Parts: sequence; C-alpha cells; structure tokens
Amino acid sequence: MARFDANNVARYWWDRHAPGLSLMHADFRTQEFAPHRHEAIVVAVTEFGGSVIKSRGTAEQANESTLFVFNPGEPHESWMGGSPHWRYRSLYLEQSAMEEVAQGLGIQATPYFMQNSLRDSGLVSSFLELHRSLEEGKDTLRERELLLISFGALFERHGSGSVRIEPAPRDHARLSVAIDYIRAMVTEPPSLGDLCARLDITQYQLTGLFKRMTGLTPHAYVTQLRLDTARRYLANGLPIGDTAIAAGFYDQSALTHHFKRCYGVTPLQFARAARI
Repeated sequence: MARFDANNVARYWWDRHAPGLSLMHADFRTQEFAPHRHEAIVVAVTEFGGSVIKSRGTAEQANESTLFVFNPGEPHESWMGGSPHWRYRSLYLEQSAMEEVAQGLGIQATPYFMQNSLRDSGLVSSFLELHRSLEEGKDTLRERELLLISFGALFERHGSGSVRIEPAPRDHARLSVAIDYIRAMVTEPPSLGDLCARLDITQYQLTGLFKRMTGLTPHAYVTQLRLDTARRYLANGLPIGDTAIAAGFYDQSALTHHFKRCYGVTPLQFARAARI
C-alpha cells in the first residue's frame, strides 16, 4: 500500500467533457521531478511559492508571474530550489484534445513553442481561471469559453509560425440568430459547438463576435439572461432556491454568487426590497 506523503499532495483527473485533457492541482514542499516528458502539450501555472524547472539545458524559476509550456515529447525536470512551498496547476492536452482545441480556434494544428518560460501576466490569470473553473466543474459553457480564450491567446502570442486566428465576422444577422437560440434555451443553453454549427463560424469566432457586439462573452451573456429571469421570479415571490433552478443556475449558491457580483446585493436583499 502506498504511503501518504503529507509534504507533497496532488489531485489528478481527466476532464469530463474534453477527451484527452487531464489536469493536476499540486501542493508540494519537497517534491523533485526526474527528467521526464509527456505526450501532450503541458501548461503549468504557479499559484503560490515556486520551484526550479530545467528544460533545453536551462534552469529557470517558476513563480506566480511565470507560465511554463512544454511541447509534446519535450523533456523537463524540476526541484524545489530555495523555495519551501510550491502550489501550482497544470493542464495536459493529448492529441485528441489538441485537435479539438485547434478545430474550435479554426486553425489547422497547434503550434510549436520556442520558449518554455513565458512572462505573460494576462495568460497566467487566464489559465488560473480556466483551471479553477474546470476543477469546479459546474458550468460547461464557461469552461469551454475559457479553454478557447486561454489557448487562443497562448497560440497567437507565443506559438511559432505566427499562428493567425481569424476574428469573428461583423454580422448582425448571425448574432441575432445566436441570441434568439440562447433565449429559447436559457435554462439549459446550447454548447458553443451547437451555436457555431448554426452560424457556420468557429467557436473562437463566436466568442469574439459576442465580445465585440455585446461587450460580453457568450457565457456572460447567458448569465445575464439568467439573472434577468431570476429577478422576475424573485420579484414575484418565488423562493430563492426554486428561483435558482428555474432560472438555470447550478444551485442557490451559484445564483447568489452571480447576483452579488453583478448587482452588489444578494437575491434575499433584492427579494425583500421587491416586497416593500
């Protein structure tokens, strides 16, 4: 029986919606990785502390301002160095996941990375948000949206060969079709793939279309429609728990989180005010 190591704890799992995508959330204090490789694109982002990572003959510091990316089959190793603690999140895209991401972005193949260590604060934040959303596993549309936004930015900014991801067409008719479809299914919205099939654009283009023409991503737009629905139910006296489910939220806590974030008050405060 394997002995539990309290100094080095990690959770590893396969994503439930994207075949070929696996993830790890690690909390290490003494861990050392021998030279190894993965048959996957590896993206690692530090949450706290740091370590030393060696690849291509160069040892570099992993910390909260640096994102590391490795090409499939690229050897690397790591150790704690002078850091007493390293907490990080990593994603592993095997071939099937690479193909799905490339298709969603409208590109032929994923690029090669000439550098392993990237100082890009925007990408660090984006991948942390993506990983946490995938770990929470409550909102498939948001997860897919963040997956494409994060990898799209990574490929465009740092991939070799000047990867070009076409912007969404300026098309009011397409947006109108998408919005009508979303409104009809607001409590159980279609996937990005469903919408794109109707509009004949890529998933990345769909996200760009919404951001440019509504100021919101598809996920944020769906959330706003759900909040509009929740406000109507609350104003009519429906209990908060029932309102959350009827409006399409995962549960009451999800409704409260989004309500407070968007309006500055809780659903309970809003409901009480509506009854006065």
